Amino acid sequence: MTRIDRRTALKAGGVLALAALASCVDNESATAVPPSPVAAGPSPASARPTLSAAAAPDWNGLRSGLDGTLFLRGESGYPAAHQLFNPKFDSIQPAAVVRAATIDDVRESILFARQNGLVCVPKGGGHSYVGASTVADGLVVDVGPMSSVGYSDDVVTVGAGAKLYDVHAQLDKHGRSLPTGTCPTVGVAGLALGGGMGVHTRTYGLTSDRILSMEVVTADGVVHTADPTQDADLYWALRGGGGGNLGIVTSFRLATIPASKLGFFTLTWPEEAAAAALRGWQRFAHEAPATAWANFHIDAQSSGTLSIHAVGVSTTGSAAAAAGQLESFVGSKATSRSITVKTHMQAVTYLGGGTTSARTGFLAGSDVLRGPMDAATVTRLLAAVKAAARAKVPASAILDPLGGQAAKQPQGGAAWPWRSALGVIQWYSGLAAHPSAAALRAAQNFLTSGHRAVAGASAGGYVNYIEAGRSASSYYGSSLARLRAVKAEYDPTDFFKASHAAFG
Repeated sequence: MTRIDRRTALKAGGVLALAALASCVDNESATAVPPSPVAAGPSPASARPTLSAAAAPDWNGLRSGLDGTLFLRGESGYPAAHQLFNPKFDSIQPAAVVRAATIDDVRESILFARQNGLVCVPKGGGHSYVGASTVADGLVVDVGPMSSVGYSDDVVTVGAGAKLYDVHAQLDKHGRSLPTGTCPTVGVAGLALGGGMGVHTRTYGLTSDRILSMEVVTADGVVHTADPTQDADLYWALRGGGGGNLGIVTSFRLATIPASKLGFFTLTWPEEAAAAALRGWQRFAHEAPATAWANFHIDAQSSGTLSIHAVGVSTTGSAAAAAGQLESFVGSKATSRSITVKTHMQAVTYLGGGTTSARTGFLAGSDVLRGPMDAATVTRLLAAVKAAARAKVPASAILDPLGGQAAKQPQGGAAWPWRSALGVIQWYSGLAAHPSAAALRAAQNFLTSGHRAVAGASAGGYVNYIEAGRSASSYYGSSLARLRAVKAEYDPTDFFKASHAAFG
C-alpha cells in the first residue's frame, strides 16, 4: 500500500468507522498525564475496538504511511526512542514509538491504535513525574520532531515538541519571552497544558494563561483548532487541566511578554532561623507586589542538617527592594546575600542550570497551600525534611508563590483550579538512575511524611507534579465536574486514559 493510499484510507474509512464511538474533540499532547476525569472503573469492553485473537497490528503498513519514524521493540533506535527523562521508567517497554513529524502522523497513529486495540499515549519532553508518556505494550506518539517556533506580532506559534530553552532562544531574537518553568528540556506542551509556573507567574500569570489557541487531534482522528470561539470547552479544559486526557495537542499559539532584564537575589539563613524564615516567606508570597517573586528551599543535607535559602526575582530589574522586604518579613537579615541583574537569556540559562539537562532519577510530588501555614504546620514541615536529613535521604521542600496575575482568571477561562492559593510545595527526592527498592521506599516515605505534615493546609496537588495513587479531585478541585463533561463530549469511550492513577 502506498503512503497516500494508507493516509487516504485512514482519513476516510477510519474516521467514518469510529464516528459512532467518539465525538469530535499537555506536560504536557503532554508529558504529564493526569488521572482521567471520568467515572470510576474501566471503560466497558464493548466500547473499545477489538481484533480477533489471530490478528496482529500491521506495523509495516503504519510505517509506510508516516512522514516521521516508527521504532519497534528490538529495532535499532528503539532504546533511545522509548526513554523518558527519568531513567526509573526505562524498564517500561512500549510495543512501538512513533516519532511524529506532521499532524497527519499523529492522526494515523491514533487511528491505528484504535483499530488495533492499543493503548496510546502522547510524549512531549518526557518529563512526566509518573512516566505517563510511556506505556507497556502500547503505542507512544512522540511529538518531539514537531518543534518549530515561529513569531509574528507578539504571538509565538510553537510545535508541541518544542523544548523550553529552544523557545526562549528563538523569542529572545525578537526581544520577547514567555512565562514558563525553568528546566531547559521540558516540553512546552506538558508544561502549558498543566499550568506552567515560573519566575514570571506573579507578573504575567501561568504559561497556560498565555495560550490563544491550540491544534488538537482527538480520539476519532479529527483535527480541532480550540480557542475561545470554537471548541471553547476544549480550550478551557486544556488550559491547566493537564494533557493526554482529551487528545494530542500538536501546536500552540501563545501571547508573548517582554524579554526584559531581571533582578535576582539569593538569601540564606541558618537552620535555627528556618521557622521564622518560612513564616516570613509566606507573608512575602501574600503581600509582595506582583513584580516580585521568590521561592523558598528547605534542603536536607547529608550532615543531618537543613539548608535554608530563598531565590528571588524582580521583573522591574532591581531586586534590592524585594530582598529587603523578604528580610523584613523574616525579622532578620540573611547570613549571606547576593543581588545581581541578568539579561533574558542569562536568566534562562541560570535558572535552568545551563542550556540542557541530563537524564535524572527522582521521586516527587506536591501540595497546594490554601493560605499561610500556622506555626504547628510549619514545625511539622521542617521536621519532615529534618527526618530525611538524619536518614541521609536526598530531599527538598521547594515552595513556589502564586498570587498576582496568577490569581486572576484569564480571558476565555481556564481549568487550572488554584487561583486563590498562596503557593505550591514541591516534595523532591533525588534518586539513582535505577534505584534500589530501599531507596525508593525512603523517598516515598519522605513524600508521605511531607503530605501528612501539611495536610490541614493543603487544597490538593499540582497536576504537573503528579503522583500515582492520588485522586483526580485532588488535582482538579472545583474544575473536576466540568472536566468530566468535556471528557464525555470529546472522548466518550475513554480512549485517552491515564492508567497509572484511576479516578476514585
